[in-house]
Amino acid sequence: MKCCKSMNRKLLTQALTKVISGVFLVGLLLFLPAGSFSYWNGWLLMAIMFVPMIAAGFVMMKKSPELLQKRLNAKEEQSEQKVVILLSGLMFLAAFIAAGLNYRFGWTILPNWIVYAATAVFLLGYMLYAEVLRENAYLSRTVEVQENQKVIDTGLYGIVRHPMYMSTFLLFLSMPLVLGSVVSFIIMLVYIPIITKRIRNEEQVLEDGLEGYSDYKKRVKYKVIPLIW
Repeated sequence: MKCCKSMNRKLLTQALTKVISGVFLVGLLLFLPAGSFSYWNGWLLMAIMFVPMIAAGFVMMKKSPELLQKRLNAKEEQSEQKVVILLSGLMFLAAFIAAGLNYRFGWTILPNWIVYAATAVFLLGYMLYAEVLRENAYLSRTVEVQENQKVIDTGLYGIVRHPMYMSTFLLFLSMPLVLGSVVSFIIMLVYIPIITKRIRNEEQVLEDGLEGYSDYKKRVKYKVIPLIW
């Protein structure tokens, strides 16, 4: 019992450390280029990004601490995916800095209704992501085939093969609009070729190592966006 409590305490500390580090980093990337803490779009994004993240973390720690532990400690092993992660990091870095500079210099000003609509889309993406976590216990931040893993073909997985990436499309492409920056939105479009590269490699890994995945691909035609892609 003491061992279990100690592990939960360690997991909580690890999760909170990552969240606090994330809040600090995102705040630095947004408000330093903006030159002001009055950048309200930045506060809005941080609220809708980190409040649900903290809530989801507590739920996962209570219901599935193993999944939370796996997601906190996951490290990509494949060199091709390491490149994808590096490019994604550079994309976010450029997009956040551009958004702060956009606020400081007033390059583009989006009407508030677009910001609020993008906020709704962002929260929808979060809800889809939570549903994917609920449906797929094998979901991982890394491209891998886990021990005893089975093909999931129900729920969102019966509509598209990669519903997690469907949710990240909504999250990442709405994020710059929440920040009120057209420049950042253009930068974030780089996510499309990045995720295309990741999916191509991921599907090859799954076909090679996961029994039944080839048949699943035949049943579910679309990868990310129903009726489109």
